[in-house]
Amino acid sequence: MSLPARRTLFFYALPAVPLAAMALPFYVMVPTFYAETMGISAAGLGLVLLVIRLFDAVSDPLVGLLADRVSLKWGRRRSVFLAFAPAAGFAAFMLFWPPEGAGLAYLALWGLLLSFFYTGATLPYTAWGAELSGDYRGRTLVSAVREAATLIGTLVAIILPFALTIAGGSDARGLSALAVFLAVALPAMAALAVWQVPEPTDLTRQRVSLVQGLRLLAVNRYFLRLILAFLLNGLANAIPATLFFFFVSERLGVAELRGPFLLLYFVCGIVGVPLAVFTASRFGKHRSWCAAMLLACLIFMLAGFLREGDVVAFALICITTGLLLGFDVTLPPAIQADVIDLDTMTSGEQRTGLFFAIWGLATKLSLALATGLVFPLLALSGFVPAGAEPQPPQALAALSALYAWLPVLPKLIAIALMWRFPISGAEQQQMRVALESER
Repeated sequence: MSLPARRTLFFYALPAVPLAAMALPFYVMVPTFYAETMGISAAGLGLVLLVIRLFDAVSDPLVGLLADRVSLKWGRRRSVFLAFAPAAGFAAFMLFWPPEGAGLAYLALWGLLLSFFYTGATLPYTAWGAELSGDYRGRTLVSAVREAATLIGTLVAIILPFALTIAGGSDARGLSALAVFLAVALPAMAALAVWQVPEPTDLTRQRVSLVQGLRLLAVNRYFLRLILAFLLNGLANAIPATLFFFFVSERLGVAELRGPFLLLYFVCGIVGVPLAVFTASRFGKHRSWCAAMLLACLIFMLAGFLREGDVVAFALICITTGLLLGFDVTLPPAIQADVIDLDTMTSGEQRTGLFFAIWGLATKLSLALATGLVFPLLALSGFVPAGAEPQPPQALAALSALYAWLPVLPKLIAIALMWRFPISGAEQQQMRVALESER
C-alpha cells in the first residue's frame, strides 16, 4: 500500500494548528481570565466548568455517531468537519474576547457552544486522518504530521499571549489576539484541507445498531487493552502537567522560568515526532511506544530528587521527556487506527468517529482523575497554593513525590498492557487486504 503524498499530509495537518491553539486557552487560560478580569466567583466558575464537562460526556459519543452516519457533498468526514470548524472559530472569538460586563451566563453560553463545536470539528478530523491511509507506516506518518502541527498550535497559544504581555499588554489583550487568529485561521485552514485532501473510502458493509455496536466494543479485547493503556498513560502525563507550575515555583523556586521551561518542553516534543516515526518504522508502533514510556519513567523519576535552584537538571529533564512526548502523541492514535480495522471486519461498519469519541472521553477522564487525585493529597501534606509563608518541608516532599514518582505506576501498567499487543505491521496488512476484498 502506498504512503500518503507529502502535499496531502501538509494540507491535512494545517487545521491542527488552530484547533490546538484553541484547546489550551479554553481549558487553562479562560477560567483564570474570567475569574480575575471579569470578576466571576470561584463557585460560579466551578459550576459552569462542571456543566461543560458533563455536557462533553454526552455530546462526544453523539458527535462521533453523527460523524460516522452523515454524508453530504464532501463526504462524511470532510462535510461534518467543514460544518463545525467555522462555528468553533466564531465561538472561540466570542469566548476569548468578551464584551464589557460579560458574566456567568455569557461564559456558560459560549463555553457550552465552543465545547460542542470543538468536538464537532475534532472528531471527524481525527477520524479522517485515521482513514486517510490503510498502510501501517502511513498511519504513523498521518498521525505524526497532525500531532506535530498540534504541538505547534500549542506553542502559538503559549507564545502569542506571552509576547504581548512582555510588550506591555494584558491577559485580555493576549486572549483577544488569539480570538482573532482562531476566527480567521480555523475556517481558512479547514477549507484548504477539504479542498486539497481526499475523502477516505468508506469501508462500511452494513449498519449496526447502537446497542449492538456497544456490545461489540465491550468484547473487543484489543480496543479495551489499548484504551486502558491510553487512559493510564494519560493519567501519568496529566499528574505532572497539573502540578507543573507549583513544582517550578515552589520546589525549584524559579517561578519566572515556568514559561521558558514549558516552551522548551513543547519544542522538544515537536522534535520528538520524527524520532517516533523512525523508531516505529524499525521496531513497530506498540514496542516503540512502550520503550518511550519506560524511558520516560526512568528519566522523570530523577525530578523527585531535585531541590531549589536545580535549573539545569530540570531543563535536561524537560528536553528528554519532551522528546519522548513525540512518541506519546504520535503512536497511540496510529495504533487506534489499526484496532478500528479489526472492528470494521467484525461489525461491518467503519465506526472511526465513535472510536475517537471514546478516545476523547478517555483523555478528559485522565485529566479529571489527575486533578481529583493530586490536589487532595497535596492538601493533606500542608501545601498552600499561593501562600504568603514558605511551604513546610513535608509539603515540598509531597509535591516532589506526587510530581515525579506517582506517575510511574500507571505508566508501568500501560507498558505491561501494550508490550505484547498482537497487531503488528503484518497482521494489519492482512486485515486491510481482507477489508479491501470484502468492499
